Amino acid sequence: MPLVESGATSYYVPTVTPPSPSPSRVALVRCADYDSERVHAAVGRGLDLLGGANLFVASGERLLLKPNLLVGSAPEKLVTTHPAVFRAVIRHFAAAGAELSYGDSPAFGGTTGASRRSGLTEIADQEGIPQADFGESRTVSFPDGGLIKQFTVVSAALDTDGIISLPKMKTHGLTRITGAVKNQFGCIPGLLKGEFHARMQNVDRFAQMLVDLNRLLRPRLYIMDGVMAMEGNGPRGGDPRQMSVLLFSTDPVALDTVVCRLVDLNPTLVPTITYGEAFGLGTASDIELVGDPLTSFVDKDFVVDRAPGSSTGGPGRLSRLTKNYVVPRPVIDAALCTACGTCVRICPVEPKAVDFRDGYDWAEDNLANDRPPVHDYDLCIRCYCCQELCPENAITIRKPLLGRIIHRS
Repeated sequence: MPLVESGATSYYVPTVTPPSPSPSRVALVRCADYDSERVHAAVGRGLDLLGGANLFVASGERLLLKPNLLVGSAPEKLVTTHPAVFRAVIRHFAAAGAELSYGDSPAFGGTTGASRRSGLTEIADQEGIPQADFGESRTVSFPDGGLIKQFTVVSAALDTDGIISLPKMKTHGLTRITGAVKNQFGCIPGLLKGEFHARMQNVDRFAQMLVDLNRLLRPRLYIMDGVMAMEGNGPRGGDPRQMSVLLFSTDPVALDTVVCRLVDLNPTLVPTITYGEAFGLGTASDIELVGDPLTSFVDKDFVVDRAPGSSTGGPGRLSRLTKNYVVPRPVIDAALCTACGTCVRICPVEPKAVDFRDGYDWAEDNLANDRPPVHDYDLCIRCYCCQELCPENAITIRKPLLGRIIHRS
C-alpha cells in the first residue's frame, strides 16, 4: 500500500489498481449567460462533442438527473445548479427518448423544499419530469471499494438505469473545489452525511470515500454549470465569478482536473482528483480537450485556496497539535452571525464542536439570543460543515499563525 504524507502525519491507504489508461475527453463550451435558448444550444453542442445524447441513453431507459442542491437557495445565489442548465439537459435527453426523473439529498432540509426554492421544481413541472423519491434508501455491498465496502444510498440512485450528474462550479473549504466527484455525495441520505464526516475525519479518507461512491454509482455523464461560478467562501457563502463555461465529460476526475486548470489551482491539491486517479475512477493526466480553447476561460484571479498542505489534521498522536496550531479552522464573525443555530445543528460530532454558551437552549429561544456560538477546537474535526452551511456567510476558514508561517517558508 502507498504511503501518503498529510501535513505532519504519514499513514497508509489502500491501493486499487487502475485500469489501462486511455484519454478522457472533456468538452468546454462557451455560454455567456443563462438565457434559455443560449444554454440549450450550448448543452446541445457539448453533447455533440461527446457523441450526442443518444450515446448515453437508449430510448425508454430511465435516467436520474442529479443536480447540486446543497440547500434550497435562489438561483442568483449560485449555490445550486441553475434552472436553465437543468431545463436544457431535460429537453435534450427527453428528445433522445429517456424517461427522466431528478433529485438530490440536501445537506440541510428536504429535497422538495430545496428543489422548489432553487427553481428546479418549476422547471421540472413545466417539462413533466417527476421528482425521484430521495427519502428511501438501502444498504448495498461494494466489495471493490478501495476504502468503503458498503454504502447506504438513496434507492432512487440504485433503481435507475443511469445517472446524469449536474455539478456546480464552486469552491469548497474541505476539498478546495466541489465538482463532479463530490456531487454524488448527495446520493447519501441527509443524516448519514454527518456520520461520514465524523468517521472520515481526515480529508484524504473523506475523498477516498467520495471516489468509492462514484465507482459504485458510475454516472454516465457529468455536465458542470460554470456559467456563473462561486469563488471564495464556498460552497454556500462565496462570491459570484463569471466563467462563461459549461463542461462535459464521462470522467469526473478529468473534468475536475480541467476545472483546476481553469482557476489556476494545482490539481494535486484536490484529494478527490488524487485518489480518483489512484483508485481507477478516471484520469488527471491523459485528457483530450474539445470545444472552445481552455486558455480562453482561464482566470488566475479566481479566489480559491492554493496554499500547500492538508486542509485537515491527520490521524495519530500528533493530530491535535497539528490541528490546533497548523490546520485551518472555522471562525465565526460575530458581526454577521444571527445566532440561527444552523452550525450547531449541522455539526456532526458529539459533544458538539460548535455550540452556544453553557446553559443556553437555542432550540427554544434562539431568536432572543444575540450571542454567537463558539468553537471548541479540541473537539472540532475540521470538516467545515458549519462554514459550508452558514446562511449568513458568517463563518470563514482561517489558518493559524504557525500554519501561515510554515506554508510561507
